[in-house]
Amino acid sequence: MTTPNAPTDLQPRIDVRRAADRIVTKAGWLDSRHSFSFGHHHDPANTHHGLLLVSNDDIVAPGTGFDTHPHRDMEIVTWVLQGSLVHQDSTGHHGVIFPGLAQRMSAGRGIQHSEKNDSWRLGGARHEDPVRFVQMWVVPDEGGIEPGYEQLELPADRLAGGLVPVASGMARHADEAAIRIRNRHAALHAGRLEPGRPVALPDAPFLHLFVARGSVELEGAGSLAEGDAVRFTATGGQRVTAIEPAEILVWEMHATLGR
Repeated sequence: MTTPNAPTDLQPRIDVRRAADRIVTKAGWLDSRHSFSFGHHHDPANTHHGLLLVSNDDIVAPGTGFDTHPHRDMEIVTWVLQGSLVHQDSTGHHGVIFPGLAQRMSAGRGIQHSEKNDSWRLGGARHEDPVRFVQMWVVPDEGGIEPGYEQLELPADRLAGGLVPVASGMARHADEAAIRIRNRHAALHAGRLEPGRPVALPDAPFLHLFVARGSVELEGAGSLAEGDAVRFTATGGQRVTAIEPAEILVWEMHATLGR
């Protein structure tokens, strides 16, 4: 499903995608902004970057959410920015995802799950807070694998120290990634940045930077606001510096689809 080696004929490119240019899905309970084609929104020129097919920035109203629905052959990573999200799936896994907790669901040969903003069902008082989260999909190395689930909380001081490998299938992250994904060519890094302290992006054939909160300055490309994204091809190592307190998500990918 992926190529074992990155193409060698790539031309360096930095492609900035602004928040306002994202595809939008709105319902009474949902405000979803898509970095790539999703659902009935299809643009053949915007289906993926590297191995990343989906990067959805979702806000779900309290007491609502995604009812039980199926997935297949996808590694799905969820990162909550605000509030809490309740996950339940057909393999018996369930949990409450909150800021700083990384979650991965391997859809494998087939799984059904629901995601809702109703954590009070599991105890505690009802709240009226929306949940905001970024959900990202990458393809697995193999199709038809056993479905799986994993979640793990990262300490706040670790996230504040720079880019942290949150979800990875790469061998070099075997001892440091919070959770494992079933793709040996991809890794998701997260970081909460304080103004004036730069972090360096990984160097990889394909990178995807998403500014989840705040604003940053990207070396060689200028300022980026909340919701902006950058697709890097055959380049990396640029410095990212927060203009105000910010949170960024960075996919490092050493292969791509269709090559």
